[in-house]
Amino acid sequence: MTETTTRTAPAVLVLEDGTRFEGRAYGALGRTLGEAVFATGMTGYQETLTDPSYAGQIVLMTAPHIGNTGMNDEDMESKQIWVAGFVVRDPSRVVSNFRSQRSLDDDLADAGIVGISGIDTRAVTRRIRDAGAMRAGIFSGEDASLTAGEQLDLVLGGAEMAGQNLSGEVSTGERYSLPATGERIGSVAVLDLGVKTSTLNFLAERGFDVEVLPQTVTIEEVRALEPDALFFSNGPGDPSASDRHVQLLRESLRDGRPYFGICFGNQLLGRALGFGTYKLPFGHRGINQPVLDKATGRVEITAHNHGFAVDAPIDRVSESSEGFGRVEVSHVDLNDDVVEGLNCLDIPAFSVQYHPESAAGPHDANYLFDRFRELVIASKENRD
Repeated sequence: MTETTTRTAPAVLVLEDGTRFEGRAYGALGRTLGEAVFATGMTGYQETLTDPSYAGQIVLMTAPHIGNTGMNDEDMESKQIWVAGFVVRDPSRVVSNFRSQRSLDDDLADAGIVGISGIDTRAVTRRIRDAGAMRAGIFSGEDASLTAGEQLDLVLGGAEMAGQNLSGEVSTGERYSLPATGERIGSVAVLDLGVKTSTLNFLAERGFDVEVLPQTVTIEEVRALEPDALFFSNGPGDPSASDRHVQLLRESLRDGRPYFGICFGNQLLGRALGFGTYKLPFGHRGINQPVLDKATGRVEITAHNHGFAVDAPIDRVSESSEGFGRVEVSHVDLNDDVVEGLNCLDIPAFSVQYHPESAAGPHDANYLFDRFRELVIASKENRD
């Protein structure tokens, strides 16, 4: 089917509460199921699409006009598009950017990503904000002719995000390395739970030889590498379903190895320290979340993609129930007081819930990579 006829083919977005939004097919034709979430960024759709943290999710863009800058190889944050489905209001009819190598339509179709356009995305966003993130499905092509009841049954038969461990779907299958591009200070073992390319580049720029490890790695394999630090990346799924990664982190912390985690890595640090995690009603997804750095009083505008959060007190220093000493909440989201960072006061470990690599998004939090570098240097000096 040609692009013209695809864009005129009927499609429907069905939410698990039975709400239906009829529109036009966008990308590939067929059926897709996933958790419906919305992302508030007005730019950076390519980074969103290729962020492994969005695996299993049907992503709705709240910005009304999507696709005008096309797609290119340079802005890919991983090897492929990971979203389960894509929802937009007005897809661009033309591509008008000098960096573009192909259209968003072509990439979606080539990757088999089923999408929908021409619907009131504001109405869908309000529905998700009121009812919370929920299972959903997009139906086009032959699946558009299914009855409303059949489509809803398929949606209700889909998996809920709570309880899912998706790191195995997005992690690298084999270990690989990136050499330091800045003044070398040592090596860092990166547990790939859905890592973004920009994160690895920022670590290399800070002087780290980066060893990227599959999520199946054991603590014995980490120790055999003798890294100077450990890093846990962002990634999809429920942190409560990642017991093995939590135990690996605890063993590494007991070894005295400096640690930095972002997003999923923040939630896993929280669990390793003895805190719980919980599912947010509709999550934080976008590039405009205000976060307070409690140490400086500075408000950062930050990039987020998370549906779960750490359950830790934000008004006092806590004691780790796992024996890691004192812990403070270092960053707090000003919209809803969600924990956005943890700082260990007695061991060399910290984490943030948002994405400081700014891909896509603001650069306010880029200093955290410098902080990690300084932490590792200080830790090596103390050992010497």
